[in-house]
Amino acid sequence: MNSSPVIVIGAGAAGLMCAISAAEEGLSVTVLDHANKAGKKILISGGGRCNFTNMYVEPSNYLSQNPHFCKSALKRYTQWDFIAEVDKAGLPWHEKKLGQLFSDNKSEAILTMLLDRCATLGVTIQLDCTITGLEKQDDFILSTSKGDYTTPHLVIATGAMSFPTMGATDFGHRIAKQFGLSVIHTQPGLVPFTFDAKEKQQFDGLSGVSLDSRIECNGMEFRENILFTHKGLSGPAVLQISSYWKPGDTVTVTCLPELDLAEELKQHQQTSPNKHLINIIKQHFPERVLEAFCHDVDLNQPLQQYKHADLQAIADRFQKWSFIPSGTEGYKKAEVTLGGVNTDEISSKTFEAKQVEGLYFIGEVLDVTGHLGGFNFQWAWASGHCCGKAIAEKSK
Repeated sequence: MNSSPVIVIGAGAAGLMCAISAAEEGLSVTVLDHANKAGKKILISGGGRCNFTNMYVEPSNYLSQNPHFCKSALKRYTQWDFIAEVDKAGLPWHEKKLGQLFSDNKSEAILTMLLDRCATLGVTIQLDCTITGLEKQDDFILSTSKGDYTTPHLVIATGAMSFPTMGATDFGHRIAKQFGLSVIHTQPGLVPFTFDAKEKQQFDGLSGVSLDSRIECNGMEFRENILFTHKGLSGPAVLQISSYWKPGDTVTVTCLPELDLAEELKQHQQTSPNKHLINIIKQHFPERVLEAFCHDVDLNQPLQQYKHADLQAIADRFQKWSFIPSGTEGYKKAEVTLGGVNTDEISSKTFEAKQVEGLYFIGEVLDVTGHLGGFNFQWAWASGHCCGKAIAEKSK
């Protein structure tokens, strides 16, 4: 039987951060993970560059049934704290846009920084370790493919169901239910939309086209690019709004929101009445977009041939349109999982389950989901750090 003062299940961002935080206070920590490599999700994040935090982290950047839960940890371990760690490790970084901070090197650099810190602090990381049984007597007893373990402090940092091809499962939620905790309804978040058959036909041929847009749904709006795909609509703006969408809801897209195309067309009609309408629109939209949005309208006439109402209607086709997604591309393409362990049953200070002494939940397994742009990593760093420190304090 292997005994450890702290066992963390999950060698991802939150789990590694928790291990570091506890080990810094002198605790012996063991991290168990079923994967053959630590931090796989870190490696693929940000297109392989790791969008490791955001300069403008606020509680409003997070979705949760309890919107106040995240405030304590985010205040106690801020983006500036993690940036300081990156700087201390000598890793160059840059702001891409909207406060999104990326490693100048590959994501491997951020992961290596964490693993090197674990090694320095003596953290044991056991990979290829499948948990086959878990019970609580005085301490927690874990049966695993690498032998049995016992610990008074068990941290669940398993993430959730996004990226199942990388081994993601609902293991953490099952553990929560085993010990009597409730789990808020889960669904894919930060995920592309799919079109129905009619829209697929209309937008056929637009795959790969990206447009600066404002996208709205259920009172929320985001301004970034949208990207047409073979299956539907993706891009940063779409991923953001998907976390607020429910089946049957209408999504409204305003393309090139700073452009008043109708007004521009009317002005050109006065100053250059013989100019062909299509040539004005081509200055703003790719030709493939013209074919998809106005396949049934003749755009190849001089501007003087169109009424103002016609110009307005044509402009609206390009700039403001709505659709009801047939669904999403699911967990396979989702960046995160919405929902999770009910935070009302977790201490926002220590991350310990209120009714199960010594059991902790951190990171994505909880019902806390950040916007796109480094916010979910910051939640992993903050929740992991605060949990590790709380365990150390309790162990004194």
